[in-house]
Amino acid sequence: WKMDTPMPEAVKNIRVMNVNEVEAVAAEVDFVFSAVDMSKDEIRKIEEDYARTETPVVSNNSAHRWTPDVPMMVPEINPEHMEVIESQRKRLGTKRGFVAVKPNCSIQSYAPVLTAWMEFEPVEVVATTYQAISGAGKTFRDWPEMVGNIIPYIGGEEEKSEKEPLRIWGKVEDGAIVPAKGPVITCQCIRVPVLNGHTAAVFVKFSKKPTKEQLIQKLREFSGEPQRLGLPSAPKQFIQYLEEDNRPQVALDVDFENGMGISVGRLREDTVYDYKFVGLSHNTVRGAAGGAVLCAELLKAHGYITKK
Repeated sequence: WKMDTPMPEAVKNIRVMNVNEVEAVAAEVDFVFSAVDMSKDEIRKIEEDYARTETPVVSNNSAHRWTPDVPMMVPEINPEHMEVIESQRKRLGTKRGFVAVKPNCSIQSYAPVLTAWMEFEPVEVVATTYQAISGAGKTFRDWPEMVGNIIPYIGGEEEKSEKEPLRIWGKVEDGAIVPAKGPVITCQCIRVPVLNGHTAAVFVKFSKKPTKEQLIQKLREFSGEPQRLGLPSAPKQFIQYLEEDNRPQVALDVDFENGMGISVGRLREDTVYDYKFVGLSHNTVRGAAGGAVLCAELLKAHGYITKK
């Protein structure tokens, strides 16, 4: 148990089972969350093994993010991607089982923001993310060399940060997800000495340049299916815009909407691109566990997850 908070009483007596005991685990649950430290090939196989026992899988792992008939969802952005589950079930030979995944934690600080601005047609995006150590499953106790340090590389993060938003913005065609062709995104991902919270500094060029007031209005108005359905984990306000020059800050804003909301600030015109801004999201809540729970709530609301 690595959390600073005590282990909740509700989970203390739950027996830990071996993930490879697929039939035994599947017999005790209605669905599973997947977050395992294995090779991608092993993850792909074991997640589909669970699905074939008619046990839906909601995964934090990256192994299935590019499987064409596996939805990769931010529930406020692309709930319609659930449609591909029926094609996936045909491939797997299941009636109830399937795999759904959530995207990388790094994109949560800017992909929702760009989604709110899609009518202005963003064409180029430059992003630098400043990522907390909990994203590596670490605390300062077990990673003391991060105190007072910055590491300018996180393996695999930049590729995910550039490509995954395009799949989220893609279209469902013939039972598969076809990624969007734009905007073009380039990223640098940097590990910083912060426990929780991924910050992104982002530059955007639009095909139809809006006013600053239009951009802020779109952020404040943006909501999605989880808000319309009133899902238990859904933030009431998905994105907040902060007017102060020194916001968003991890210390003040990372827990906005219980860690499920996105905080944006410092929006202003740029000398090279059209606009620049800073975004902040909670990497282990919205970016990981909380985002997975919200995906499961959405899948249940649409009848994809049911009691066995």
